[in-house]
Amino acid sequence: MNNIEAEQGFLIVASNNSEVDYIYCAKVLAKSIKLNMPQAKICLLTDKQIDISKTSFDYCRTFPYGDVSKTDWKLDNDWQVFWASPFRETIKLEADMIVTGDISHWWDMLRHNDVVVSTKIYDYKGNINKSRHYRKVFDLNNLPDTYNAITYWRLSKTAQEFFTKVRHIFENWNDYKTLLVGANEEIATTDLVYAIACSIIGIEKTTLPGSYPSFVHMKSKVNNITSEDWRKQIVWELSKNDFRLNTVTQTMPLHYHIKEFAYDIDSEYERIN
Repeated sequence: MNNIEAEQGFLIVASNNSEVDYIYCAKVLAKSIKLNMPQAKICLLTDKQIDISKTSFDYCRTFPYGDVSKTDWKLDNDWQVFWASPFRETIKLEADMIVTGDISHWWDMLRHNDVVVSTKIYDYKGNINKSRHYRKVFDLNNLPDTYNAITYWRLSKTAQEFFTKVRHIFENWNDYKTLLVGANEEIATTDLVYAIACSIIGIEKTTLPGSYPSFVHMKSKVNNITSEDWRKQIVWELSKNDFRLNTVTQTMPLHYHIKEFAYDIDSEYERIN
């Protein structure tokens, strides 16, 4: 079972592939967390042990069951987070994000449930997303609008049950997708697998009815822009006190989506630190 080293902390899952250096993205995310919450504990979960002495990580863990994606590309390592986390309470973040402010107050709200998967995203202007462009299978099957990019759990039977179910769905995707409408060509994305798991375990047990936890997603249809690369239409600014997009101060974590942005903002974190 879990080797607990701290009461609460952030877990970032990152394994590199031929196209994206996700570990670099994770390092940038860790910098943003420490900038806004210096006392926060952060763990990198990856496929191999790395030297974290010159990073913002407090811990590095490897997948306890190995990197299953290397033996079967259709599988995903995400379900292993429950058994890998060194924290009694964990907030998992996707690597290609930054934290734009202090979100430590989230802990008090999130612990109302053993598991909380985010179900709301916003555009950079602060509006709740209304675009369903990316969510057609969710709507066809009346699935919860889950976004695994921010997921909370505490060490509990419910959390273990949830991630065990996530594993089962990944490993048996061909069977599960036959139960869905319009999913013949769908791959097992983590968001979709989480939605099915939440429905099975109980939406009331795995999500919260309010707006937390949530984040800004920079996909084009969410922000009603024409370019897939939002940097071509939106100006960003970083200071020690805030992060702005077209002068709008961002108060929620930002899923920047365009992976190259990690290199852009990393140099600015170095400058202000």
